[in-house]
Amino acid sequence: MKSPYTGKEMILCKEERPFSFRKEEFNVVYHYFKCSESNESFTTTDLDDLNLNQLYNQYRAKHKIPFPDEIRKMRKVYGLPALKISEVLGFGTNSYRNYENGEVPNLSNSRLIQLVKDAREFKKLLLLSSAFEGKSLDKILTKLELIIKEQKEHRFDGQLKEYLIGAPVADNFTGYRLPDLSKFTEMIIFFAEKLKPYKTKLNKLLFYADFIMYEKSGFSISGMKYRAIVMGPVPENYDSIYDHLARNDEFDVISTLFNDGGIGDKFKPNAKHEFNPGLFSASELSILEEVAKKFRNTSTKDIIDISHKEKGWIVNKATNGIIDYKFGFDISL
Repeated sequence: MKSPYTGKEMILCKEERPFSFRKEEFNVVYHYFKCSESNESFTTTDLDDLNLNQLYNQYRAKHKIPFPDEIRKMRKVYGLPALKISEVLGFGTNSYRNYENGEVPNLSNSRLIQLVKDAREFKKLLLLSSAFEGKSLDKILTKLELIIKEQKEHRFDGQLKEYLIGAPVADNFTGYRLPDLSKFTEMIIFFAEKLKPYKTKLNKLLFYADFIMYEKSGFSISGMKYRAIVMGPVPENYDSIYDHLARNDEFDVISTLFNDGGIGDKFKPNAKHEFNPGLFSASELSILEEVAKKFRNTSTKDIIDISHKEKGWIVNKATNGIIDYKFGFDISL
């Protein structure tokens, strides 16, 4: 970005600063541009969003307030306009839409949103409201019965997902996203189609995609946790996840015996499942492309060495700890 005073390129600066939100204080890695000649500081809309996202995300995580993607997802399950959801929940006319767009709900409204993720609870509130009447009420009640049945049948799937990717919690170790196995699977398929990487390289590709996305937006792509092991950052429980997905033909894993006696698992696309870009935003797709391009010709050994320079790995390597996404702001690429 050029300085409006001197016309010269400015330096992107990052420094930890305390910010207050609803009478509580949180530390934010504040991003801004600084003109070295005039000493003036500036931000852009994107940087303002990144700084605010950090603040709001910490508040949401502390008070277990649903994130915008959770709020949008819930409305899609019920297939109702935001205006009608607001009416059922007793919110102001535009409240639900505003929450979808990033406004932070107050604590009472957030508890109500969390509660009605269960279709049985949503049905109770629906019947207490006057949002629907007559045939329209009968129609939504019929749909709710199907959703209630589906939620009951899918409880085992939920338990399996929790075993594979962890509890459905958005915090600093998930990049303030709920862990999303579907998106994580598509990320693997993307790299399998583009690069056909071996497992160790794939682990680093996934790490960089999630952490670079966090660096730019304050959110990860997949919500996956990453652990620091000897070979560099890896997705938590990656072997179990990969085995499960490969058995379901999401992608193919081909084992290769090397001359030194070692075995490498190469990930290749499966004809039954092509990459689905519809699960990702334009900015997420851009990050995936960026990472694939950056490491296209990088060997497994070299990408391990590169990942060993990352502060998040260095800080956690002694304990094999989970890497806080705050280290996304220290990515060396």
